[in-house]
Amino acid sequence: MKFNTKTIHGGQEPDAAYGSVMAPIYQTSTFAQSTPGGHKGFEYARSGNPTRHALEQSLASIENGTYGLAFGSGLAAIDAILKLLKPGDEVVSTNDLYGGTYRLFTKIFEDFGIVFHLVNMNNVEAIEDYINSNTKLIWVETPTNPMLNIIDIKGAAKIAKKHKIWFAVDNTFATPYLQQPLDLGADIVMHSATKYLGGHSDLVMGALIVKDKDLADRLYFIQNASGAICGPQDAFLALRGIKTLHVRMQRHCENAKAVAEYLANHPKIENVYWPGFTNHPNHNIAKLQMKGFGGMVSFTTKGNNYEEAIKIVENLKIFTLAESLGGVESLAGHPASMTHAGVPKAEREKAGIVDSMIRLSVGIEDEDDLLSDLGQAIGS
Repeated sequence: MKFNTKTIHGGQEPDAAYGSVMAPIYQTSTFAQSTPGGHKGFEYARSGNPTRHALEQSLASIENGTYGLAFGSGLAAIDAILKLLKPGDEVVSTNDLYGGTYRLFTKIFEDFGIVFHLVNMNNVEAIEDYINSNTKLIWVETPTNPMLNIIDIKGAAKIAKKHKIWFAVDNTFATPYLQQPLDLGADIVMHSATKYLGGHSDLVMGALIVKDKDLADRLYFIQNASGAICGPQDAFLALRGIKTLHVRMQRHCENAKAVAEYLANHPKIENVYWPGFTNHPNHNIAKLQMKGFGGMVSFTTKGNNYEEAIKIVENLKIFTLAESLGGVESLAGHPASMTHAGVPKAEREKAGIVDSMIRLSVGIEDEDDLLSDLGQAIGS
């Protein structure tokens, strides 16, 4: 199957009980057994649920993986990966991380003796300078949040394989519609399925996809032992969202291109961050590893004035000022005071996340309405 067909049919079969085309919501905590251990594949819903299982098969299919795992949130999925490690192990990560990932790394797992090196990976070879005998994981976001930096997945994968360490990619911004990291050499793909996979701002969920059975078995054990699973209702919503992922992402990309070009020509805007620009760092790598440039755009205003940025996001009418991204509706955020408020100002600004930065999740509304809304909010 090609991708557009996989989103609808990949890993999916009509339900065995009555032939339901959509996976039913098995809203149950436990399953009857004919004798101890005599069950039909499911015994307790933390360990497995038919609706969640259907979603996990779909996730594996669209990422060209073999095993999928669904969690209660994207951070729960990252948490499971980090539980593969032990005190003294080291992680090399990109430096402009999503604020929640940064918080999990530095405020939770550092206290358990995990060492994190936050590195500018625009030149992927910089990773090797931080690898030693204790390094067990390379963690990459690409495009990054909110700078939309592009990291060479193939290049990072070669380094990971050379040193025999795990390589994980947060593929939330790109989605498997635009890029499939497992095919480029990654060991683990992570999604905040809250975002584009669900696509309708109505669920919170995380996902992991892998090819290797031993790694999958370890992660399944952690998923069951730690218990940070998603419920069947959310699994059903994510399955439904995935079925339109391809058509939504096409429109997200088209609208983001129009927004980025509009902002780049606006007299009040200083910088526009969008991987589709030829002068964007690693634009050529984006062209190689991505099918398109995504639905996210970040920008800063001339003068880098905090209050002016706040005024812009408050004046937006079609773009909604809100956390999160990836829904059908357009959202605007102010990273310095929202998603990255927990990152120290010096660290934040070193990564380029300045006070006037605004991050847009460009939805699938009419392009002209989105441009008009930005125009009235920014002013002439």
